[in-house]
Formats: sequence, structure tokens, C-alpha cells
Amino acid sequence: MRRIGPILMGVCLAMCCLSAPAPAWAEGETLAVGVPVDRPPMFYRNDQTGEIDGIGVDLVRMAGEAAGYSVDVKALSEPTLKEALDSDAYDVVMPLGSAIKSAAGTPTVISDNLIQTPFTLVTTDRRSSMPELGSLRVGMLSSQAGVGETIKQIYPGIEITFFGTTDEGVRAMRAGGVDALLNNSYVWSYTLQKPAYSDLVVVPQNMLSMDFKAGAVDTPEGRAAIERLNKGIATLQDTNRQAVVLDHTTRRLYKYDFFDYLYQYMPAVVVCVVLFASLVAYGVQKRREERREQEEKVRDLMENDTLTGALSSMGFKARVAELLRENPDTQYFLTYANIKDFKYINDSLGRKAGDDLLRYWFTRTAAYLTDKEALGRMGGDRLSVLRVATDDDDLYKIDSSVHEHVRNYFVAQGEEYRVRISGGIYALSPEDYENPNVDQMLDYARVAEKRVRETFADGYEFYNAEQWNAGRRNAEIVAHLPAALEGGEIKVWYQPQVDFSTGQIVGAEALCRWEHASLGMLSPAEFIPTLERHDLIHKLDYHVWERACQDLRRWNEQGQRRAISVNLSRSDVREGVDIPSFFSNLIDTYGLDVDQLHIEITESAFVEKAEELIRTTAKLRELGFRVEMDDFGSGYSSLNMLKEVPVDRIKLDLRFLSGEGDMQRGHVIVSHVIQMIASLRMDLIAEGVETEQQALFLQEHGCSCMQGFHFYKPMDVESFEKIVAS
Repeated sequence: MRRIGPILMGVCLAMCCLSAPAPAWAEGETLAVGVPVDRPPMFYRNDQTGEIDGIGVDLVRMAGEAAGYSVDVKALSEPTLKEALDSDAYDVVMPLGSAIKSAAGTPTVISDNLIQTPFTLVTTDRRSSMPELGSLRVGMLSSQAGVGETIKQIYPGIEITFFGTTDEGVRAMRAGGVDALLNNSYVWSYTLQKPAYSDLVVVPQNMLSMDFKAGAVDTPEGRAAIERLNKGIATLQDTNRQAVVLDHTTRRLYKYDFFDYLYQYMPAVVVCVVLFASLVAYGVQKRREERREQEEKVRDLMENDTLTGALSSMGFKARVAELLRENPDTQYFLTYANIKDFKYINDSLGRKAGDDLLRYWFTRTAAYLTDKEALGRMGGDRLSVLRVATDDDDLYKIDSSVHEHVRNYFVAQGEEYRVRISGGIYALSPEDYENPNVDQMLDYARVAEKRVRETFADGYEFYNAEQWNAGRRNAEIVAHLPAALEGGEIKVWYQPQVDFSTGQIVGAEALCRWEHASLGMLSPAEFIPTLERHDLIHKLDYHVWERACQDLRRWNEQGQRRAISVNLSRSDVREGVDIPSFFSNLIDTYGLDVDQLHIEITESAFVEKAEELIRTTAKLRELGFRVEMDDFGSGYSSLNMLKEVPVDRIKLDLRFLSGEGDMQRGHVIVSHVIQMIASLRMDLIAEGVETEQQALFLQEHGCSCMQGFHFYKPMDVESFEKIVAS
């Protein structure tokens, strides 16, 4: 850096003489920032203080001070940013949209984005149509040559003419030399207050967003300054940016001069001086109308999304409330959706690819909407739609006509990536029309969308009262778990396992039942998935394992030695948790033999954590535990799991012998599975046996150990002890 270099050299020499590390930079170093001063409210001179002020000044000052700089903002004396880059008067210059070459041809480096600035076209109100942005003849300020280069990169077909002042550009546009003028939307909010520009209008459909960055020539000093400034930019919050924009755009920066008043009031003065008093009143009213019109233009910029052309979050909420008031008898539903792993798309395929995808998604969605419906961008990749609920097939039409095309957007371009959309749907209630609370409706839709987003699937899910009640019930289950374990609400039950050949009970599987203090008896099908979703199932499993060991010790003391199978869920196999040592400690604590506790693992644990499960299983068998594969035949990877995971016994799921599908094929499959397991020298037990015919078939083909409702249902420990004692 031109002035900072000697200071940095001194700091480096000091660091060599000290044993303790020094900071990466010295506080209070000056960063000279060159900016134009003819672009209110981005850059301008403050009438009261004479200092350079504006949105860009505040943002770079905040970032620079956060990086330890004393920021000195200077007015550019050069006519263009490209020439200013070659000057020794500045360390960095701004604003730049992308890296360009200086006037001398030197490459530049640019900072991270200080703020995303909207750029808008302005034309005369006499134009009836506007060509596509890629084929426009556009006028810009010559001081924005760097921005013009960035726009040319994005839209190669655009023709850009540079003018020294806005007046020159306006005259050329009125004469037909260019189709429109392009500038920062915030600058337009100031410039269009000039009375002589009252015939100019904003073209919102051709809005685009540009980066707002600082730049320096690509030298070691320039790179160091930009890298350090980036550290300060990283500390800026969106709320800081919004506050700065709001501060400057709400100031009354434009001041009427003599020529403005002369332009506005000269015809009336010439016509009749005697009507002076009336003209004064008219002038005041006119100014109010102009201010209102300008506020409407600015509001229009704020209520519309520059990237997609949809309503912004603020505009969407206002439009939804308006539609509900205008159509109280129309049944609506509100959707909230986003693209899964959108950051991955931006990182791997490029931000332009992500922007193009969003535009495509919003454009196709908008094509199916009527004037009684609304489309909004809630920020990032989030889309919301207020739709008329016409019939039950409406959502399927949306999915086939819009979302299926979006899902295959990159596939159609030759990329092996399928887009996934997760969405939630909220059907409006009568109360929503009486007092529209759009934020609450969006929250409901988000709840449903989150349920889809947290799964591996995509698509839409409805939010309704039943879901809300289910959510509250799940929350009550989760919150009450510690008290339930402590208070004895959760009890261990046992389902006997029998040898069909002898009729004797040869073991049992430990299960659990929960009689909730306020919800009553809960089904395992309800509370087990709930605890799994909240990563609490291991607490329940630990409780069941310990209670089973306590029962085994009591039976041993009574001279009744038994073996019990306990379940090891996928959530129990976690990094940092030594499950084999945990079971070994249980055996030692309760004085059991290691072969009295059988460990059942499921396919779902293998699918999610294969390597960890294989290590855990191998260690359990080294310690002498018998490991069983539960639910074999119920999933998609059982054979692969059978090959890779070392187990002692297979629990065969009997859905192959259920009443669904081809029963003859089911018999063939089961008989060959039994032969295969025997060839692998593994023990076998069939679970889910419900009929005498199933039991006879299993025995005939070599499987005599069974478990199921045909023999015994799960029962409390007292009932189990009576059965095995009889």
C-alpha cells in the first residue's frame, strides 16, 4: 500500500525482535478511498458539513474501521474510475461491479460485496414498448465505465453510450439516440426529483442487481489492502446495510435551484402575474404530488424483486392482505417453498447458474397465476404463492407443469444434477380473511415445509390443525421423557421366543411400554420415531438395557438363568460413544454372563452408519456378546449387510409370508433364505409369526426358533415370569 507500506515494514521489524506474536496490522492506519461525488445518495457532499457523504461512504467507513483503518474518503479528481485506479492518491477506489483493467491496462483486485445495489432503466413516458435488455441501446455516465464493462459481460448484445452528465444522457434519449438510461436505483430516486425530468419513468421489468465493491490495482499493496478490507466487510450485517440505505434515501437531498423553479412555473408567470397567489398554492400542491409520485416510484423499487421480477417479501405480504380483503369468498391456499442444497448449486455450478434457475422457477410459476393470485420472493431461494384453490388436482397440475421442469432444469442442460424442492402449504381459514396476518400464514406454511426439508424426499406437505396438534403432542413427549424415566412411567416388557419343536421358551426380546402421565398409554409406533427425530432414543435405549440387566440379575439369583435380546438403534451408534464398553460395564455391574445379553441391530443403522456399525459389531463379538441382525428381509440392503456385518443370528422378517403379493413366491424366497443362512453357519429365528401354517412351514424348512403373536404377545415382567415358571 502506498502510505501504509513503511508502517507495515516497521511492524514486521518489531515482530522479528519480539518473542510474542504481534497483530497482523497496526490500528489507526489510514486507508485512502477515492469516490465520485456526483451520485447522491450513494456519494455526495453534505451541504451542512462539506464532507463527502452517502450510502457507499458509510458502508466503506464501517468496513474499514472494523478492519482497523482510519478511513479517509476523497473525491475523485479523475474523470473515470479506470483512470483513478492508476493514481497514487488513493489506496482503493469505488464503486466497482467486477474486476476491470485500469486506464493504463493494469489488472485490478476487488473486495467482497459491500451491498447488492439495484440498477434500473429509465426512459421517456412516450415509449410504448421496450426491447429486451440484451438488445437495448443504453446510456450511462462516463464515470461508470467500469460498471458498463461488467454489464457488457452479462449482456454481450447491449449497446452502451457514455455521457459526461445526466442532462446530456436525457437529451440524447429524448432525441432517440439511446433507448433508455441506466443507473443505480437509489441515484434515480434522487435524480428523478428534478422537475425537468418529470416525463421520465422507471422500467421495473428490466431491473438488475449489481455488486458494489472497492478495487485497487493488482499489486502486493493493493491485494493486502483489499484482503484486509474484506475482513471488515465480513463483519457487516444486513441490518447495518438496511439502516444505512434507509437513512440516506429518506433524506431530502435534492434542492431546487432557480432554473428548476423557472422551468416549472415560467408558463404560469408569463400567462398571468395577477394569479401569483394561486400559482404559489398550485406550486406547493405540485411539489407534494411530485414527492408522492417519487415515493411511489421508490416504493415500487422496494416492493419488487430485482432478480426474478416477483414481488419482494414486503410487496407480497401487502398484496396478499389486499387480495383477501377484495375476495372474501374465494378459497385460497398459501405455499412456501425453497430449493434444497441451493448453496451447493451456487458453489459448484456458479452463482449465475443459481440466478438463472431462480428466474426460470419464478417465471414458470408466474405464467400460471391470475390477477387474483400473488407471487413473492421471500429472499434467497424461497418462493411464496397465494393461489386460488380450484380443485383437488390443482397441486398436481402445478407439480407437473412447473416443478417437474424445474427439477430437470440442469439435466436438460447436460448436468447430472436434479433440483429438489421442499414446500409447505397452508389452507386459509375464515379467520384469515377477517384479519389477515400474512406473517402467521407464512409461519404455518414454513412449518409444513420444514417437515419436508428435514427428510430425504422433496415435494409439498400440508399444514393443518392436526399437524399442529401432533407437533404439540410430540413436544410434550420429548419434554416429559426425563420425568417419565425417573418416575417409572416407562416399563420394560418382554416377548417370549420359543422353540416350536419342543414348545419351550428359549429367550425373549426386551421391549418397552409408556403410560404417559397426561397422554395415557402411548404406542411405541408414536414415541419411538418422535424420540429418534429429536436424537433422544439413546436415553430410552439405555434405560431399557439397564432394566433388562436388572431383571437378568434377579432371575440369576433365583436360579433361573435366561437370555434376553435388546435393540441397538441407529441413533445409539454415534461418534464418541463406545457402545461395546457400555454393554461390557453393564455386564460387570450386574454380574451377568456375556452370553445372556443379545444385541439386535437393524438395517437402518447399517444404511446410515455402515463403517461405524461394522466396527461396533466386531468389537461386541470380540467381547463375547451375541449379535443379531433384526428385521432381515424388510429393507433394501439386507444381503449387502449380511455380507459385511459380522453377526451370530438372523431375525427373519415374515412379511414375505403375509397376505400381500404372490404367496407362492414368498414361500420360495423364505425357504431359500433359510438354506442360505444355514450355509453361512448362522443361527436363525423367525419373527412376526402369526399363524399355525406359518410356523409349520418354517419348521418344515429348517427354522424352529420363532417369535410372534401366534405364541405370545409382549407382556409385562410379572406376566412373563409366570409363563416361564409354568
